[in-house]
Amino acid sequence: MAGERILIVDDNPINLKLARLILDSEGYVVDTANDAEEALSVLAERVPRLILMDLQLPGMDGLTLVRKLRDDSGWEQTWIVAFTAYAMKGDEEKALAAGCDGYVTKPINPDTLLLVIAGFLGKARA
Repeated sequence: MAGERILIVDDNPINLKLARLILDSEGYVVDTANDAEEALSVLAERVPRLILMDLQLPGMDGLTLVRKLRDDSGWEQTWIVAFTAYAMKGDEEKALAAGCDGYVTKPINPDTLLLVIAGFLGKARA
């Protein structure tokens, strides 16, 4: 849904730029962060409707950040989608167990990314 705020957390500048370009072109309001600490700074000021979370980040990894957000009741209305190059058996289950609502693999497929995001933003968060 155009106009919705999305935070992309990814330490790879190419992935960050490409995902932002795709989402900007669809009218989303996009914030970015290069690591978990920067993401927490952004989240202190803005509440996105959805977070695309890279799982392999420097410092605090994405799964730890997801758990931290899920432990804080202020983020129960925010969708979190793992956005990762991890594609090994069991990785999706680990992401979901940590509190992610969905899982999108890299390399980025623009059509798949937009479908996944639209699917989540079209639903109310329980």
